[in-house]
Amino acid sequence: MKMKFIFILCLLLSLFSQNIISQNDSEPSGETNYFLEAMGSAASGEQTPFWIVSNRNGVVPLESGNGLLRAGVFHQQTLKDGFRWTAGLDLVGVTPRYRNVYIQQLYVELGYKAILISLGSKERYNSIVDKRLSSGDMVFSPNARPIPEINFSIPEYTNLPYSKGWLQVKGDFAVGRSFDKNYLENYTSTSDNTITYVNDVLWHHKSGFLRIEDTENDAPLFGILGLEHWAQWGGTSTNPKIGKQPQSVKDFIRVITGSEGGKGATASDSINVLGNHFGSYYFGLGYKFRDFGVLQAYHQHFFEDLSGMELSNGIDGLWGVELKTNHISWLKKIVVEFLTTKNQSGPMHFISFDREKHPGRGGGADNYFNNGEYSTGASYFNRALGSPLIISPEYNGNGEIGFKNNRMESWHLGAEGSFSSQLSYRLLLTTMTGWGRASKPFLETKSSVATLAEVYYTHPKLEGWKFGGAVAFDTGDMIEKNAGFSLSIRKEGILKN
Repeated sequence: MKMKFIFILCLLLSLFSQNIISQNDSEPSGETNYFLEAMGSAASGEQTPFWIVSNRNGVVPLESGNGLLRAGVFHQQTLKDGFRWTAGLDLVGVTPRYRNVYIQQLYVELGYKAILISLGSKERYNSIVDKRLSSGDMVFSPNARPIPEINFSIPEYTNLPYSKGWLQVKGDFAVGRSFDKNYLENYTSTSDNTITYVNDVLWHHKSGFLRIEDTENDAPLFGILGLEHWAQWGGTSTNPKIGKQPQSVKDFIRVITGSEGGKGATASDSINVLGNHFGSYYFGLGYKFRDFGVLQAYHQHFFEDLSGMELSNGIDGLWGVELKTNHISWLKKIVVEFLTTKNQSGPMHFISFDREKHPGRGGGADNYFNNGEYSTGASYFNRALGSPLIISPEYNGNGEIGFKNNRMESWHLGAEGSFSSQLSYRLLLTTMTGWGRASKPFLETKSSVATLAEVYYTHPKLEGWKFGGAVAFDTGDMIEKNAGFSLSIRKEGILKN
């Protein structure tokens, strides 16, 4: 799969960033914040209801009857001449889990004006879809634990020079590594079969977003174009026939540019591209009403290989509409989405064939989120990196890995608002229908409905405290029939200012 144009785009963004200024120079200042959180949930079944466990950065266990304690401290310091630095530490204690205490976030960052360099594990999010109400970005949602990485970014939309405030960009370029070796060893030990996978997987991702918007708010229309590319590479397979994968500097360049594998690559990677690649195109179009709010429509087109990049996988991807209101407190935002992954460039895939006799690409059976060598697929600690609606391998049970159901359709509704200044809510309703994989379809279509109703309460005399409660229901046979609830208490504040 050729992705050289993605590399060129991100290179151009980095060159533009040399002249971008996102903030005025300010006097030195610093602030240290903290939070403490306790959460627990119970369910009628063996699993935690879908929307209590999904899109929560991987901290809530799938097993029902769980509890967690979480504590974090974060410092941000503004220096002279546009420089700043930040650091964060976030610890989680949770049960049941194979290891009860772990580091969720640990990072340091150095910023200069619009540019930020980050090192470590941090919960990042740069999608155009809403983090709390969307079913989830197809490529990178807040569903799994953060991958430790080195990340160079322009994290916020920033005006391009000479665009008179009409063009803004953001993007990132990163390389990271998985640290789920012990977890996978523990998880697969329960399998009756010999399961192989790659340990110490290396990751690379990059993204670029261009927003066309009048920052003076004279023109109500705005548009967003984006591109995101992810790749798994390197590491060492537990299958001795595959062994250690190429991970030299030259191999890294091959991964960045989407080129074929060189010496030491598997036969598949030598024919196609080194590593496991996937990504998406983003398209957004919005209208800002002067008094009412903002209406936005968006599409995220997913691709797993060249056929998807050339749009041969039809309408596969996420389609959505979002309405944000300014003066309706009981309905501040509502999101409606449709997800489909049924096409996958057709049911068959031909690596080599007689092109004169059978003209065309011959691609198909894209098998979203899965890969031959990287059998854990687009997951970390067995949770999908992208949309949780492509059910995570953790749901397989019995020590099995990989995504068993990646041909599906889903309708999703998300809404939030406030009943008063102290009481707010969030609602999620999702229908899911699945057909399995092209290579291994379900004998019968499976479907489920997942719902969540969540409320938060704050008291004016208890500054920094937030109390939460949620009820959730799952029906159907794609995920376990279930009913459950969760309770949470959170305290946050400033340690030093």
